[in-house]
Amino acid sequence: MNEFVFRPTHVAPQDGMPTWTAPDPSHPSARLDPLLPVQLLDRQGDWSRIVCSNGWSAWVDGRLLITLPAEPGAAAGPLSRAADPRPMMAEAERALGLHRALLDDLAEGRVDLETFGRRAQGLRIGVLVDGESLWVYDHVHDRWCYCDGLQLQTYAAGRAADPSAPATPPPEPPAPAPGGPARPSSPPPGGPPTPGGGRPAGYEPTRTGDR
Repeated sequence: MNEFVFRPTHVAPQDGMPTWTAPDPSHPSARLDPLLPVQLLDRQGDWSRIVCSNGWSAWVDGRLLITLPAEPGAAAGPLSRAADPRPMMAEAERALGLHRALLDDLAEGRVDLETFGRRAQGLRIGVLVDGESLWVYDHVHDRWCYCDGLQLQTYAAGRAADPSAPATPPPEPPAPAPGGPARPSSPPPGGPPTPGGGRPAGYEPTRTGDR
């Protein structure tokens, strides 16, 4: 029996994305978080089967996935303050602590579900550790960063980084309209072309850090 080894090939779009248990719009499942790393396993027309780092698998609209480079860029110099992952990790720990405290308040009945949702709005946390490799989400600049132990660099960005962006969590985006990708034999009207093993025409490439 082969041990599962997670190797992310894509990330979910910046607004997250719906999933299905089968390549059929009538079988909805849980929603993927924004910029969540996933590994592509299979394709059927517009449908793509993905797996997450915990081994959970589902079908998604493959046209919405953001492709990651085959390998993160190699560290080209000694660790510098600008490339130090510890401040970003500290921010993730702070946000996780806030979310844990809110969960405790909800579980103990000190707040209701509406208050919990209002106070948790804007919190976005993403950390994935695989041995010496670290992926951490930077909510200020809407990007995933990669660290090999020596250097922190942008791995995938949902939008261009803005150095003047305030260090406050962005508001939650509105939920998209319900529905799913078209069946392989009948793509939805007005949608982008079905991927034929490559990237559709006019598709904006993922912004990544310099190699």
